[in-house]
Amino acid sequence: TKTFDRIKANQEQIKQDPEMLRTIMEEELVPHIDYKFAAFMVLGKHFKSVPKEKMGEYISVFRQYLITTYAVAMGYYDNQEVIFEPESNFEDQKSVTVRAVVQDPERPEIKIAFKVRKDSKTNEWKAYDMVAEGISMLQNEIKQYEPVMRTEGIEKVIEIMRERIAKPIQLKSLDGSTREAD
Repeated sequence: TKTFDRIKANQEQIKQDPEMLRTIMEEELVPHIDYKFAAFMVLGKHFKSVPKEKMGEYISVFRQYLITTYAVAMGYYDNQEVIFEPESNFEDQKSVTVRAVVQDPERPEIKIAFKVRKDSKTNEWKAYDMVAEGISMLQNEIKQYEPVMRTEGIEKVIEIMRERIAKPIQLKSLDGSTREAD
């Protein structure tokens, strides 16, 4: 909610500088994301083949890649209302799904869900995946990077992620057109 509220409060600045979305993701969203767990999930069975000296670099690049990915996704956000399901008691659970709906009077609602897990060391709940209209961001990344990891290795995965990070953030309409920065 804080992330969406901050985006809503900064719409004019974001229109002038869409890169601000990265800052908002870094400050508001990443503290609640289990990016290491997600990074390991993307590696899957190839986790063991990554040299220890490369793992730190991969996790760092993956974190920036995730910030970029969420910033790009939030580039579609244009003051729609986000309604989260009522809180439940998850005390005895290790992993849960938190559902929300993005409502816009001019478009069909979008169902999103955040998969969250409880960190066994800190006891904090952190998200590791976002599912929009049934499409898992994490599964998408696994499908994209598993073949690269299998055939070309961690160096190529890191290179592709760095290329994605280097691209500028653009604001987009839900119909796919780019919104002009002021």
